[in-house]
Amino acid sequence: MDIKLKRYNFFVPEIFKQLDKLWSLVSYDIGIDLGTSNTMVWVSGKGIVVREPSVVARHKKTKEIIAIGADARKMLGRTPANYEVIRPLRDGVIADFDAAEAMLSHYIKKVHSASSGSAPKIPKPRVAIGIPSGVTEVERRAVSDAVLGSGAREVNLIEEPMAAAIGAGLEVENATGHFIVDIGGGTSEMAVISLGGIVVGRSIRTAGDEMNEAISNFVKLKYSLLMGEVTAEDVKISLGNFSQMKEKFHIVRGRDLETGLPKSIKISTSEVREALVPVAQQIIGNITATLEETPPELVSDIMEKGIIMAGGGSMLSGIDKLVSEKTKMPVYISNDPLTCVVRGCAYLLEHPTLMSKLKVTKGL
Repeated sequence: MDIKLKRYNFFVPEIFKQLDKLWSLVSYDIGIDLGTSNTMVWVSGKGIVVREPSVVARHKKTKEIIAIGADARKMLGRTPANYEVIRPLRDGVIADFDAAEAMLSHYIKKVHSASSGSAPKIPKPRVAIGIPSGVTEVERRAVSDAVLGSGAREVNLIEEPMAAAIGAGLEVENATGHFIVDIGGGTSEMAVISLGGIVVGRSIRTAGDEMNEAISNFVKLKYSLLMGEVTAEDVKISLGNFSQMKEKFHIVRGRDLETGLPKSIKISTSEVREALVPVAQQIIGNITATLEETPPELVSDIMEKGIIMAGGGSMLSGIDKLVSEKTKMPVYISNDPLTCVVRGCAYLLEHPTLMSKLKVTKGL
């Protein structure tokens, strides 16, 4: 009986290995950056094939999905009473499980469908997905369940600072300190990485969404104008800055809070900078606090190599100089900062040995 059990225990893992190899032939490996603002999907052999806003439009009563991604974003603030447009993620974690699962399922099916004359594949991928470093076990489980529920056969949860560092090209396994700052839509992540692990790290829920809100509140207080969420984000992308750049203007349309009638104003780069500085100061305060907790040897490495910034928030003009001024350290923006996390997930999928060394949370 014992001999049979031993044989059984030996063969079961081998069977699963062979099944996984079979699935890899008929399905893709997928890296996902499930962001609060945007979702990006990398597919093995194809690169990044999906760059869409993390927005879902559905019918309120039937819960039927009307649109996902860019099409759904266009509906924000424009829907009738029987429709709702929601963002499945808030502050980096899943706020609406059903919507998040529907969105992931849509993208997984989309990337497995036939394209460019190739045959369609079965949507049962092996997935690596980035999550904020400060999430709870319940929040991690929600992401894992949503990915598995959308059709994945395996899901690997990777902390976003680590994924961003790998995507930025940092050699995270070396005995050298690297400081990565990832300013996303819902969270800002800052971490000191050495020997394949996070030595000191923080995850705060102050990021791009708070910047949009700061712009909206500024316009409301100064001009008595109520502006939409999409408009606030457009203003941030167009005029967002932290440097004394040449003055530019953007026309903003909304509702006058005093009369209730439509109103247009012209907002300048200096006004947007004034609105954004308090949010940036909160982020920089956490960066300096992280540095204060960092061991001296690693601080020495960071002074030599500098702070690396990733995420959409790092693309705002002058933010690198502002961080450098406050921390007294060199600061560099990574190449294509928006895609660092998804590229890091992709790299780990292609290097399973590194994935196991980094002790990535894995769910099956």
